[in-house]
Amino acid sequence: MIYPSPHDIETAALRAWPGIEVEWDGAWVRRAAGGYTKRANSLQCFDPVDGADARQRLDLAVEWFRARALPPVVRSTPLDSPALNAVLDANGWTVIDHSHLYATPIGAPEPDAQGRISSVLDPQFLAAQQGLRGYDDATLARLRALLAAMAVPAAGIVVHRDGAPVATGLMAVADGIVVAGNVITDPGRRRQGLAAAMMQTGLAWAKAQGAHTAALNVQAGNAAAKALYASLGYRHRYDYAYRVPGPP
Repeated sequence: MIYPSPHDIETAALRAWPGIEVEWDGAWVRRAAGGYTKRANSLQCFDPVDGADARQRLDLAVEWFRARALPPVVRSTPLDSPALNAVLDANGWTVIDHSHLYATPIGAPEPDAQGRISSVLDPQFLAAQQGLRGYDDATLARLRALLAAMAVPAAGIVVHRDGAPVATGLMAVADGIVVAGNVITDPGRRRQGLAAAMMQTGLAWAKAQGAHTAALNVQAGNAAAKALYASLGYRHRYDYAYRVPGPP
């Protein structure tokens, strides 16, 4: 299979995880979502050629984030403008959270018999996310607000055992690509295939929505997650990271 390009994947991911407030400056996009995840609260370039007036545009973006009481963050991908990276380097912006983008063609996933698909705003899905991720009410409210901004087909997935939620995640489909996120398993029930069961359940839903490719983000140092996704057929496609201002 010919995988979608980084541009195709990043464009689909932008639609799947959009931010609540989205503002374009040429091929640069600013997203804000009340601080829930760096990806939804960052500046990102989608065209390496678009580097004109990089210093001034970065300064405008920094002010844009600060006006929303958000720390300035740049999501750095293979689509970066060299001119933007040069300004970040000159200003001492630090690279953090080295991560990978994994992708796979969707084959014939088998949903779990105790898997449940719901709206991403379903109270039971949100309760599973809150309980398994340990969110306080304020963090859950930020998640709910971001999910409410989604404009593509999206689903919350929860797998149960003995009547209790033990694994959960969400998936959103854009341009034939399903992007998974917020994957979490009950810490006391790991290594029981529950995350894989949840992923298979979600991928079956996504395929029914017309998705042909699955993609997700995983931190470079998360060996357990990378092993899980490799067992499901995901393969490393490219790297990305975040950049934040260095010490003043």
